[in-house]
Amino acid sequence: MKTLQHLFDNNRAWAESIKEKDPEFFSRLSKQQAPEYLWIGCSDSRVPANQITGLLPGEVFVHRNIANMVVHTDLNCLSVLQFAVEVLKVKHIIVCGHYGCGGVEAALDNHRHGLIDNWLRHVKDVIRFNAERFDGLDHQAQLDLLCELNVKEQVTNICNTSIVQNAWKQGKELSIHGWIYSIENGILKDLDACVTSKEV
Repeated sequence: MKTLQHLFDNNRAWAESIKEKDPEFFSRLSKQQAPEYLWIGCSDSRVPANQITGLLPGEVFVHRNIANMVVHTDLNCLSVLQFAVEVLKVKHIIVCGHYGCGGVEAALDNHRHGLIDNWLRHVKDVIRFNAERFDGLDHQAQLDLLCELNVKEQVTNICNTSIVQNAWKQGKELSIHGWIYSIENGILKDLDACVTSKEV
């Protein structure tokens, strides 16, 4: 049986490098979890929340799925959202998509892919809601636009959850942000889709 020893070696080297800089880091981290941010991102292995934002373990609570979706029937995502808002008391929820998203492209290309087609139905709805905006665009421009529109749609979906609505009714400080990441240059972009309790 293979044990992937190189990953254990990498882990040990990583932990040692952290302890070298801050000997008490893991001791403090083990006693509390108090992130200010919930990150809802794509499962794509090239978009790691902590690394691209420069945050350490313990500073961001993360949920990832194909195409960074927030669907009102997804109890996994909603449970993460509820825990983040009600228990961890995060102040910011970030939906982060990325250009070149394979899930978004699969929804755009209109081919059958199997089980995932049921999940991608939600991205296809984003196309349907914005059909006129895709007219006259080449495939790459359509894909970039859909990646951005999908993030904005998920921001709206989060705002409409009972979890966020209740938090805002209770006067909690909570902002929802829509960002997109470029794998080609490593840069995050704000899509100007931020919604706060003051705007509701």
